[in-house]
Amino acid sequence: MTGTVPITRAFRMKLKPGTVEEYKRRHDELWPDLAAALKQAGIYDYSIFLDEETLHLFAVLKLAPDHTTADLPQQPVMKRWWDYMAELMEVEPGNRPTEWPLQQVFYFA
Repeated sequence: MTGTVPITRAFRMKLKPGTVEEYKRRHDELWPDLAAALKQAGIYDYSIFLDEETLHLFAVLKLAPDHTTADLPQQPVMKRWWDYMAELMEVEPGNRPTEWPLQQVFYFA
């Protein structure tokens, strides 16, 4: 990615009560085909943080400038992952996790 500016995206999701350990376990065992799809879409750095008091998840991902993340919802592996995770978190119809975008208010490099 020499000479290009990466894109950082952050959003919030929410777990259902009693699901923290299972959520962590499933992510520790991330499917190789899902990891490959995320990389192929241009996601090269992805972290999710938990606020244990509110069960809010804070996701931060870094995207290549030419990312194709808009295509991920149509990928069968993404749909399977959403179905797999739906019992653990708040979701939209079709089991896509409900996401609330976060606005960056500070950056230090």
